[in-house]
Amino acid sequence: MKVFRSLDAFHKLDFAVVTQGTFDGVHLGHKQILNRIIKLSQENKGESVVITFSPHPRFVLQTRDANLKLLHSDTEKIHHLSEAGIDNLLMVPFTEAFSQLTPQEFVAEILIGIIGMKIIVVGYDHRFGKDRQGSITDLKALSQKHHFEIEEINAHDIEQVAVSSTKIRQALAKGDIKLANSYLGHAYGLKGLVVTGRKKGRELGFPTANVQISDPNKLIPAEGVYAVTALIDNIIFQGMANLGAQPTYDITNRQLEVHLFGFNQNIYGKEIEVSFHHKVRDIHKFDSEQALRNQLQNDMALIKSILTGGSI
Repeated sequence: MKVFRSLDAFHKLDFAVVTQGTFDGVHLGHKQILNRIIKLSQENKGESVVITFSPHPRFVLQTRDANLKLLHSDTEKIHHLSEAGIDNLLMVPFTEAFSQLTPQEFVAEILIGIIGMKIIVVGYDHRFGKDRQGSITDLKALSQKHHFEIEEINAHDIEQVAVSSTKIRQALAKGDIKLANSYLGHAYGLKGLVVTGRKKGRELGFPTANVQISDPNKLIPAEGVYAVTALIDNIIFQGMANLGAQPTYDITNRQLEVHLFGFNQNIYGKEIEVSFHHKVRDIHKFDSEQALRNQLQNDMALIKSILTGGSI
């Protein structure tokens, strides 16, 4: 997949099949549209193009909206769109000036003038242009003027998939990681650097990697103990994670600490990608370190069973 980070970098195509959106999460609902533009581009000997934005438009247009958290960083979005089989990804730098393009200007100047669009695939509720004024009705009118085709994914087809970024965020907020992953079609993950911690886990016999999450805009799942896998230096390890406070030690700030099974390497300063597979329990305060150690041993046995395909 070719990635373009500016409009100037894009080279106009002879036959572009386009879709446009924020694509946060690149979930199964998105993939329905992505699969369609890939199929249409192959049938017409053209190329598929996804247009998305960086940063997320709400960070520019609603600067006081501190509650917005994203399912994917730009790097993760690129990875999952590439895996989907897209030919071209245009990540438009979203600015106040760009947001002022009218629907007519967006179609004429960007989609036709720069991209070379011949077909556009959109959802039934697609909006575009300044203040999201453009609708499917406007798009149909503009298609007559600029000679492109529209394929609309109707409400029934989208609702049959029953997936949205909002539903995924709600599932993660409740710690229902299995539901979120089923919507995404892949395991939800967090990336960060391994930093020095308080070494409480090591004292218990469960040394942990303390992960400093890289993206401040990334959505963090609900607190709890999770079955996880971790990618370090392109090698995947199984493990268990404590995400949240550590009430046994009166530590109230939220942390991500990961114990990797059978792992004893020094990884301070390295990047780690933690993928969440199942929440096994809430976080509790224990009466003693021995009680906590016993619980961690039980957690590990259960999580090993989960990650090797056992029942829960």
